[in-house]
Amino acid sequence: MKMTSLLLGDPSPSLQWRAAVELEGITADNDDVQASRAEIRESAVVRSLLARLEAARHRPNAAGYLLCQLAYLGYAGPELGDAVDAIFARQQADGSWRVWLDDDNDQPAPKPTRKAQPQLAPSDGPRFVPMQTVVPLRGIAAAGFATDPRAERAYEWLLGVRLPDGSWPSGPKADLGGPGRPSQPEKDYRRLTRGAGCRSSTTGAVACFALHPERRRSDAARIGVDHLLARETRDESTLGWEVSRLVGLERAMGQVTFYVTFDLAFLLDLASRCGVSPQDRRVRELVAYLETLRGPYGLWQHRAHPQLSRWLTFDLEASLRRLADGDWIGNEEPAAFTPYRRGRRRY
Repeated sequence: MKMTSLLLGDPSPSLQWRAAVELEGITADNDDVQASRAEIRESAVVRSLLARLEAARHRPNAAGYLLCQLAYLGYAGPELGDAVDAIFARQQADGSWRVWLDDDNDQPAPKPTRKAQPQLAPSDGPRFVPMQTVVPLRGIAAAGFATDPRAERAYEWLLGVRLPDGSWPSGPKADLGGPGRPSQPEKDYRRLTRGAGCRSSTTGAVACFALHPERRRSDAARIGVDHLLARETRDESTLGWEVSRLVGLERAMGQVTFYVTFDLAFLLDLASRCGVSPQDRRVRELVAYLETLRGPYGLWQHRAHPQLSRWLTFDLEASLRRLADGDWIGNEEPAAFTPYRRGRRRY
């Protein structure tokens, strides 16, 4: 049986619609495509996400990722525009969004305690955290508003906080002193192989640029992808992690660590959107490795959630087809990577 036939026969109208349009090239006026689009609007998953989006209108980070989820499922209703305007209403003058507090995320509020919680002085908090802008901006771009002038201000802000090597930091701490005082090095578990920045922040920033119709092939986007491709570990256990979050089987959480999980499928998605050539050695070897994981009927298995096999297959197949249009080759020199430094032996 043909792999795309399995995707078209999936119970999810979202997967049916995306497979038909993006893999089979079926036009929007097709009766089956229109029927799938109508089912998407009425599906229980989409209605639930819309209800959560309405409740999160004043929480930019929560609303931003809900927009990503709705866009991934193929929903494009008017509620997205309203949510985008609500996110922009909380945008700061420089184009960024402020660091969210504990009650700004999409998680239950902590239980009250008798002991008073100490208030942080202004110097004890972060001056900025790129993720505060990355999460809302990716949702805005996924909803189709990447070229809105307000979104362009956010992109310019991201460009302004890049490190000299083209990566993004997790964010300098205000208690490190005056201007020019270097920030602490990134933690080993989220450091880049070659860059000085944070892998989580760089992944999120590249995800924003990858959804912009013009900036996705800019030097900023490609250098960011180049930093991510420098890590050449083959982490099969986390393959499809971002897909599982987008379809709602894993919780989207974390601030600095929002994109800390190294997902090869997500990396291939970003590389394909930013125009990396399939002839790039790292991409070529990554594709060859992924092909070894392809199972019967051309499907990839999702280790944590077997029911996501068809979604993961669609995601990877779409990335592989986009790679054909890539024409950029980055720094192909291999680099060793050690997630954690080994401590000295005590004896």
